[in-house]
Formats: sequence, C-alpha cells, structure tokens
Amino acid sequence: MSAALIALGLLAALLALALYVQRRQFGKLRRWAAQSRLTDPPEAVGDWGAVFNLLHRHRRTNLKRRRQLAQLTVRSRRAAQALPYGVTVLDGELRLDWCNQAARLHFGLDVVRDRGAPILNFVRHPDFADYLEAGEFSEPLRLRAPGQAAPALSLQLVPFDEDAWLLLSQDVTAAERLEAMRRDFVANVSHELRTPLTVLTGFLETIRDLELEPQRVRDYVNLMAPQAARMRRIIEDLLALSALEHAPPPPEARVLLRPLLERLRTETEQLSAGRQRISLSIEGAHDLLGAESELASAFLNLASNAVRYTPAGGEIRLGWRSDAEGGEFSVADTGIGIESEHLPRLTERFYRVDRGRSRDSGGTGLGLAIVKHALARHQAALSIESTPGKGSTFRARFPAARLAPAPQKVPG
Repeated sequence: MSAALIALGLLAALLALALYVQRRQFGKLRRWAAQSRLTDPPEAVGDWGAVFNLLHRHRRTNLKRRRQLAQLTVRSRRAAQALPYGVTVLDGELRLDWCNQAARLHFGLDVVRDRGAPILNFVRHPDFADYLEAGEFSEPLRLRAPGQAAPALSLQLVPFDEDAWLLLSQDVTAAERLEAMRRDFVANVSHELRTPLTVLTGFLETIRDLELEPQRVRDYVNLMAPQAARMRRIIEDLLALSALEHAPPPPEARVLLRPLLERLRTETEQLSAGRQRISLSIEGAHDLLGAESELASAFLNLASNAVRYTPAGGEIRLGWRSDAEGGEFSVADTGIGIESEHLPRLTERFYRVDRGRSRDSGGTGLGLAIVKHALARHQAALSIESTPGKGSTFRARFPAARLAPAPQKVPG
C-alpha cells in the first residue's frame, strides 16, 4: 500500500513538474509573440524549441511580406502622385477616400478635410449629376465651369475593386484651345481662298459661255491674274509657316548681319519704289547665330509691312543694335498706326485690323505669324508699339546666347 502511494506521489510530482514546464514555456511564447518587433526566439526545451523556431520563421516571412506590401503601397501612391491626370479614389457610396495632387488641383480638394465627402460636393455641375444618374461610364464626360479662367476637364468613373470607384480627371483646356485654333484656321483658309476662287470661276465661266472679242478676253485675264497671284501667295505663306512649325531647330551657323541688313535695305527700297524714305542704322559689333534664310524672311516681312502701311512721303527706319545682354532688330515707320486693342492679336494667323485694306495692299494675313515662329525658333521675342496716325515700331529682341562677335578685320 505504501509503495503504491509513493508511486502515485512521484507521478503527481512529475505531472506537476511537466505542467509547470509547459506553463513556463507557454508564458515565454505568449510574451515573445506579444512583442511588436521581431526578435530571436527564447530558449526552449524539447518540442517547444521546434515550435518557437517554426513560429519565428513564419513571423519573419510575414514581416518581410508586410514590408514589401508597404513599399508597394508607397510606390503605388508615388506613381499616382506623379501622373499628369487626376486620380480620385471613392468608396462604394462615391465618397472621397484619397486623391493625387492633380485631382486636388482640379477640384480644390484637401484629403484630410474632405475625406468622406460625397463626390457631388466637389464636382458641382448639372451635367455631372446627369452623368451619375445615367450610370453609363464607358465614355468620358467633358465639363467646363463658368468663367474664362476655369479649366475644361474630362472626367470618367471606373469601377475599382468590389466596393470602390476611381474618378479619372484630365485638364483638356489646352487640347480644346488647339482644336478651336484648328477650326478657326480651316475656316480662315477657306474664307481667304473663297473670294479669289469665286472671281476666277466667274471670269472663266464668262469666257467659256460668251463669244468675246480678244481684247475683252485679255481684259478678263488681266483681272484674273491678281486673284491667282493672291492665291499663290496664301499657299506659299501657308507652306512657309508649316515648314517653320515642323522643321528641326535652326543651326548655330553665323549669320553676317551687316550684309544681310544692307540687302534688306535694298529690297525695302525696291518695294517702296521711292514712295518712302528708307534708312538703316547698325550699332554693335555682333552677328547672329541661326538660319539666315529664316531671319532674312522675318526681317523682310516686317519691312514690307512698313512699306505697305506707310503713306507716300513717310519714313521707314531699319535698325540693329547689340550689347552684352542681347541684340535687337527694329522697324519703325510713320505709317497709319494700329489701335491698341489689336496689338495682342496681330501675330495670329489671318488676323487683320482692316480686312479690306489688308487684302487690297497684297497682304495674306500670315506675315506676322511667320515672323513670330521664325523668331521663336531663335529664342527671340517680338514686341509692337503703335500710335494711330503716327506710326508703329516692331522690335525683335534676341538673347545673348544667339549673338556671335563680329569677325575681326585682318590688318592690311
């Protein structure tokens, strides 16, 4: 009996010891697992060592995956921020969750302040409300808020996950402006060519349908010739403008200014045919770097405009001056002048202050547009000053980077 009691006591002691060891190991496991940072597992005995090592490997793997996920999230956010398009994340009820910088600018959003706000709180436009109600999001919607300064936006809702949406936004103001310019350009070209074509067609039909004396036919042909020449000038200027817009950057070749300007004076005198006084002044020992043909064309356009709009007996002054800060070519006249409200638009294609007078003088309406593009290709800027009844001054200002010291003469 006593032996049995002793055996039971020993068994109970062993069970208690085993339970104590297990509780101690479990306590170590609980304290170690509760740590927020990954540390080496504590020492353990028996199978507990294998358990600790297995859990340690799982924790290390999970931590690595969380770090990778966090890095991927950060990179995704950075990529979204770098996009030139607005990206707005909305929940299933179309409430703001997050947006990138472009979307903040498009809608005036503050993510912290506006999180949870309904989409219609920041896109307040009846067309957008109709867009949401229709529920057809396969095509983007274009919106323009009232006011000239408000941007035109293209918006599209895209399903994102099971209970989220993306609102994609793009500023299409520049694209709309280009499209409007394209439409205006086509309309202007059509208008400019319609008149001479109508005149030519009328004369040709008359010659075809009527028995005319040879002298009468010659008279009609003489009337047709200026219209054909006008069409040719328009087409030539259009081709010149297109060539400037699509040509590679001009070369850094030296353009000898003195001979170029002296040729310009001669050409201007020929255009004037003695009706105006033409003078040329050159100050500064610099040449230009660029394309001589483009510069000569731009300068001649400015000079021919002065001849065209300066009455007989007037004066036209061609000038060049340069210093260390840059160079300036100028054409000043004592012509009819231009009202101030027209000055900002003079370089637009086909823009005319007086359409009838411009056509009668032989202008195509493209000369100053050609000048502007040719100068821009040489980093030069055109400025215009004018007083009605007193005359105008056109200045082309070149930066110092476009100047080259004039070659020194070698002593005899």
